[in-house]
Amino acid sequence: MATKITTKKPLFGNNRSHALNATRRQQKPNLQTVTLENGIKVRLSARELRTINKISDK
Repeated sequence: MATKITTKKPLFGNNRSHALNATRRQQKPNLQTVTLENGIKVRLSARELRTINKISDK
């Protein structure tokens, strides 16, 4: 089981039709399950994964 690190949550809003009907929708974060170098499985967002890769390449 991967440990969830991120604090990101879905964003909520409305879908709007041409008749201006509003129905609730949500945009879910892009969560990825990754195994780090030390063998720990973590679940984090794609942006956080890019940041970790950028730091570890230095």
